[in-house]
Amino acid sequence: MTLRRLNTNILACRRCPRLVAWREEVAQTKRRAFMDWDYWGRPVPGFGDPPARVMVVGLAPGAHGSNRTGRMFTGDGSGDFLFPALHRAGFASQPDSTSRDDGLTLHDMFITAVGRCAPPKNKPTAVELNNCQPFLEREIEIIQPKVLVALGRVAFERLLRIYGARKNGWKFAHGAVFRFEDGPWLLCSYHPSRQNTQTGRLTAEMFDAIWSKVRELLESE
Repeated sequence: MTLRRLNTNILACRRCPRLVAWREEVAQTKRRAFMDWDYWGRPVPGFGDPPARVMVVGLAPGAHGSNRTGRMFTGDGSGDFLFPALHRAGFASQPDSTSRDDGLTLHDMFITAVGRCAPPKNKPTAVELNNCQPFLEREIEIIQPKVLVALGRVAFERLLRIYGARKNGWKFAHGAVFRFEDGPWLLCSYHPSRQNTQTGRLTAEMFDAIWSKVRELLESE
């Protein structure tokens, strides 16, 4: 399967009635600051460099971020913290990510998530994540990354499930590094949500260290 065909399948998905209803409702009601936007209101596919060695896995689109812009981490507070760090580390062509046509390109990196539709209160259910899991599995098969970066505990646990490593005793912690048997490295980071960045749980220095570690792991291959 190609990324183009996979993305077509992702865009057509309506398997989760709760998420379909929510994403479309948000796209109609909008937020006052974005009333002039034509909201995306659909599942959000991954994006980036197809031959990437690094795959970043987040949680799910934000209601007024990716669900508005149609691109992962674009147009919300998490992206405002993520992309400057990726630019400093040389993975992103620019520090800003505001729309699908803003000129941003990723180098040696592909960004995706365990959920493709904006969930109410940013909390997808286990069943909804199970429905989305095959999309992430196909992306991993196509990209074949050398390093996986899990942004948050939910992404970490979902990747363990995919790789059958849930019994390894691995624990999520910021900066923790593991390696799947005959597979890629797995590097953990706190999610760059405003809840984490505005409280100081995740600082710019801590986040920069994650991407420096990614470079170190790539050089070890």
